[in-house]
Amino acid sequence: MSDPTSTSPGLKRRTVVQALAAGAAASALPAVAQGAPVRIGYAIARTGPWSVGAQTSQEPNYLLWAEQQNAAGGLMVKGQRRMIELISSDDRSEMETCVRTYEKLMGSDKVLPPWGSNANFAVAPLANRMGYPFLAPTALSRRLVEMKLPYFFLLLQQPKPMMDALVDMLKANGVRTVAVVYVDDLFGLENYAALKVALQGSGINMVEDKSYPLGVKDLSPTLRSIKDKNPDAFIGLTYPPDTILASRQSKEIGFNPKFFYASVGTAFQLYRNVMGAGAEGVLGMGSWNQKTSPGAKAYFDAHVKKFGAGKEPDRWASGHAWAGLEILTQAVAKVGLDRKAIRDYVAGTTHSTIVGNIRFQGSENVGTPGTVSQWQKGEFEVVWPRANATAPLVTAKPAWV
Repeated sequence: MSDPTSTSPGLKRRTVVQALAAGAAASALPAVAQGAPVRIGYAIARTGPWSVGAQTSQEPNYLLWAEQQNAAGGLMVKGQRRMIELISSDDRSEMETCVRTYEKLMGSDKVLPPWGSNANFAVAPLANRMGYPFLAPTALSRRLVEMKLPYFFLLLQQPKPMMDALVDMLKANGVRTVAVVYVDDLFGLENYAALKVALQGSGINMVEDKSYPLGVKDLSPTLRSIKDKNPDAFIGLTYPPDTILASRQSKEIGFNPKFFYASVGTAFQLYRNVMGAGAEGVLGMGSWNQKTSPGAKAYFDAHVKKFGAGKEPDRWASGHAWAGLEILTQAVAKVGLDRKAIRDYVAGTTHSTIVGNIRFQGSENVGTPGTVSQWQKGEFEVVWPRANATAPLVTAKPAWV
């Protein structure tokens, strides 16, 4: 896995443990890896600002999936097992590099999606035009749904159900005032817009709302202004570095509202590691953990076994990334590698996955609900809606420690 060899400029080939997998599978299978390898390409952020999320939520799942499939003798393609070769490169967190790489990859290989709403927004029209089914596990954008791209499928719950679930939880627990900060890009703007709609008629008053630029280094002036207004709840529609920044600086200034919600990144092990006991009671975007299903527990254990206890899957998009790979595996086993047949299978089937039953209406996953999770005693527990909860909501955040 650590010895890539060059292919075309800018691309790297990873022949995923083929010799070891074939040896391990030979004693268990009557026939191993018949047919040519299945080449699957992707660009992913290994450097730059997208890399924290990409290397937590997405690329580890691609590597684990390919390894598991090859250890079983290869990907099942309509009754025949074929080894997987992953063709991958660093998109350097650059939109232009990401799009250019996918243009090259789509000329010869199957493809897996990039990380993040912005990258998927840039690549989705290309994938649709060239007829490549995209099961995107880290894109959160109503605009992508509204583009009505028949080959594009969003696995995450989108802004409306996520913000509806958050507001429903706050209203049910007596919140009357909220303050909001949001990153000034597609993710922040869309979730902020959905939040404003969800708050209408809720009886909850937004006492302050502030945007901030990507790459912000200091949120303390905004947080001090919010603290002065003493809201019941704080909502940060934030990226991982900003989520940690807002949390640290809130602790520094003594801002500790009853409900403290920030995402993306709250679901990461990194957040728990950085904040320590201070993570307790913090809310954010999350949808699963080891308690969600037997499959979720098996996935979590396999991920930790491969990458180590210091690199757990996050409790939101990692699970959806794995669910997308489960769907892809089922589709290829059923209909083979024809891209339109895969697309039709994905669009027309209810899929049993580790995060629940996923069903698509257009591009949107309408099978799993919007959810809220909370750090409790070292685990990011699903707390809302109650039907999906892995633990009851703690209704008053403890003091920062």
